[in-house]
Amino acid sequence: MPDRRVVHAEALAFLASHPAEPRTSVITSLPDVSETPRLDLGGWKTWFVDAIQRVIAWVPDGGVAIFFQSDIRREGKLVDKGYLVMRAVEAEGASVLWHKIVCRKPPGTIAFGRPSYSHMICVERGQASRASFKHPGPDVIADAGFMPWTRAMGVEACRVALRFVREETETRLVVDPFCGHGTVLAVANSMGFDALGIDLGEKRCKLARALTVAAVGS
Repeated sequence: MPDRRVVHAEALAFLASHPAEPRTSVITSLPDVSETPRLDLGGWKTWFVDAIQRVIAWVPDGGVAIFFQSDIRREGKLVDKGYLVMRAVEAEGASVLWHKIVCRKPPGTIAFGRPSYSHMICVERGQASRASFKHPGPDVIADAGFMPWTRAMGVEACRVALRFVREETETRLVVDPFCGHGTVLAVANSMGFDALGIDLGEKRCKLARALTVAAVGS
C-alpha cells in the first residue's frame, strides 16, 4: 500500500532541513494573503515569489513542481498568481513545461469576486530539454472535480497533475509542502504514489492524515 506521512511544521523550514529524495516531485498550492495575517499584500507577494523559488530549487533532478493557484481581488484589483509564479520561475532560472487553466465553476460563469478559474503550472529546474511529451494533457480542464474543502485543489485537477507525473517522470514520492486537508496526498495514494504532506495547522494535519479518495481507472 502507498505510504502517507503528514508533518506538522513550517513548510519552507522543513524543506531546508530535509533534502529531497530522488524520484520526488511537488504538487502544491501556496497560501493566499488571507491566510498570512502577519503580511500585507506587498509583503505577501514577496514571500510568495521567494517561496515558489525555494520549492523549485528543492525538487531533485528528474522531478517537477506543479503549482495550483487561484487569482484573488484586493480593493477591486486583480492579483494574478500565475504571473507571480512566472516571476519566480524566471528568477530561479527554471523552465515552465506547461500552464493549464482549471475551471472551478462551469465555463461561462460570471464571477464578481474571486475568478472562477485557477492556474496549474508545471515547472522543471534548469532549462528544460524536453521536445515533447509522451501523453500531452488538456490545456483547459473544464471541471476541477470534487473539493473536500473550499480551498482544495479539486480531485480531478489533482488526477491530471498526477497522470503527468506518472507518465513523464520517474516520481515515486509526491510532496505537498502546504497540504491543507490533504487532497493531493489522498489522490496521490489512490494512484499508487507515496505521499508526504507538511502543514502549519495541527487540525489540518489531522484531516490530511485521514482523507481518502477512491481510485479510478486511468
